[in-house]
Amino acid sequence: MDNAAYMISRGMKTLHLRVQYQNSIALRMAQFLEEHPKILRVYYPGLPSHPEYHIAKQQMTGFGGVVSFELAGGLAETKKFIDSLKIPYLAPSFGGCESIVDPPAILSYWDSVSERNKYGIGENLIRFSFGLEDFEDLKVDILQGLEAM
Repeated sequence: MDNAAYMISRGMKTLHLRVQYQNSIALRMAQFLEEHPKILRVYYPGLPSHPEYHIAKQQMTGFGGVVSFELAGGLAETKKFIDSLKIPYLAPSFGGCESIVDPPAILSYWDSVSERNKYGIGENLIRFSFGLEDFEDLKVDILQGLEAM
């Protein structure tokens, strides 16, 4: 077995555990963020406030590891929040063992305000893909990021 095939085979053995943990962290974080005064809105299908929650609850056993949320403020506050985070990597891709933060207005749609507007992507939107770090460590990091705004 070549090295790539070995790594895939090895990773598949624990994938269900990693996804389960990421789902758990994301749900807890979405619940926490929904209550924070510096968060305007949280997008996560595992929250009763999500418009398709009833469908997600019927179809899913976990709600995913990505939580999107809108910060209170604009681009300046978004940059301050992102710049102060210590744990997640700043990147536009998701799904790894490490937490990833993606501000779409800065990474994915920086040069296309019309596309951002078309899809309702504000300058204050954050997409956070939770990895395998400790929940409390991530919570403390996000809290200090919100304080930095």
